[in-house]
Amino acid sequence: MGDDSATILKASNLTRRVGGPDTGLTILDAIALEVPRGEAVAVLGPSGSGKSTLLGLLAGLDAPSAGDVELFGQSLSALDEDGRAALRAGRVGFVFQSFQLVPGLSALENVMLPLELADRSDVAATAQAALEQVGLGARLRHRPNELSGGEQQRVALARAFAPDPQLLFADEPTGNLDGRTGAAVIDRLFELREERGTTLVLVTHDEAVARRCDRRLRMDDGRLTEAVA
Repeated sequence: MGDDSATILKASNLTRRVGGPDTGLTILDAIALEVPRGEAVAVLGPSGSGKSTLLGLLAGLDAPSAGDVELFGQSLSALDEDGRAALRAGRVGFVFQSFQLVPGLSALENVMLPLELADRSDVAATAQAALEQVGLGARLRHRPNELSGGEQQRVALARAFAPDPQLLFADEPTGNLDGRTGAAVIDRLFELREERGTTLVLVTHDEAVARRCDRRLRMDDGRLTEAVA
């Protein structure tokens, strides 16, 4: 028995199948993974290899066909949807390829959302400080359709980091951005992660981005293996 408190995320025999027993497809095949507190882990692999499916299962956004995930030492399969959401609130952040900002809300209001869900105090001030950290202090009142793609992704970064989460999941966070804009977003992501000591699980197809992480894993045919240089 190691020091389980040092393990923030653990997957055991994690399996995801779709379809029937004869015509079904195994997307993830008995995956085992442990992520110690403070580590940055990249999950590499081609499109369609199951990377995003894995991230959804690790975060408890989807349920596996078999196996279990422990988040902060708590089995996700033992919790209902509300219980999983309560476990994540204020402790887990997300950055998605598609930004997933609420269109009718300003940048400031989008960043305030997870703080309100986590029942934090000083919500507006914390959200404003988070936006200033990503260089958007002058864009607080702008709605997503008034912002460029790079600005929207920086709002998403601010929203993810504002509650000071222990764990951040990022799914192809530069997938919808041009090269220069994407590089700037990635730089900011790693700067914020370094400042906060946040544990990071990053799905990417970009080898250069993956090399900035402590450990690189590769998805292939539903299995997860250590990436070789």
